[in-house]
Amino acid sequence: MKAQVTHFLKNLVTIKGKNKGLVLYLDDQCAYTDLLAELKEKVSDPALDSDTEVTVHLNKRYCTDSQIQELSEVVTTNPHLKVIATTSDILTVEESDQMIRERQSETYVGIVRSGQVIKAEGDLVVIGDVNPNGRVEAGGSVYVLGRLKGAAHAGTKGNRDAVIAASWLEATQLKIDDELETMTDELSSLSEQPEMECAYLHTNGTIIIDRLQELRFIRPQISTFKGGS
Repeated sequence: MKAQVTHFLKNLVTIKGKNKGLVLYLDDQCAYTDLLAELKEKVSDPALDSDTEVTVHLNKRYCTDSQIQELSEVVTTNPHLKVIATTSDILTVEESDQMIRERQSETYVGIVRSGQVIKAEGDLVVIGDVNPNGRVEAGGSVYVLGRLKGAAHAGTKGNRDAVIAASWLEATQLKIDDELETMTDELSSLSEQPEMECAYLHTNGTIIIDRLQELRFIRPQISTFKGGS
């Protein structure tokens, strides 16, 4: 009994409810053996007596595949618990490289003609028009310094904060992440003049078109400029 009290007092495992499941937050500073011991104690709690999906969060602890498997097996010693994911705050080299690529911008100078597709890992700046049936895609945001008459897809890798901006926005199709908006006469009429506009993804999942001047309020994180007066 004393050993059990000691494990609980260490607070190496924090259990929190999230949606319809549980998240187990694991201490990332303690010894791995101590973490396992407390995890066993926590998941054996008689109060955990209903079928529940569990996410194991490692914080900044690096675990090998075998250790992750071991942690999952400890959790599932309670037959009511099912591990559906293991997450951490550590980036792999591949993830870090991908983030760097997505934060960079690429510039295309010229007309994107019908049937042509221009792609970028990060932000894409097009200095020129995008003709009907032309297409521009970016992992980040799309900025067209010209007429956007074709299709534009921003946030192709899941960036829902990405935007599409154009000097003259009269696209046939807009897409941000996996949300698609086919431009109709009704949608185009939301603005008296389709110039200097931007499209962004609202929290309700719909694509909204607004004046370009509003972009600094809608997505303030886009600006990385420091200094000025």
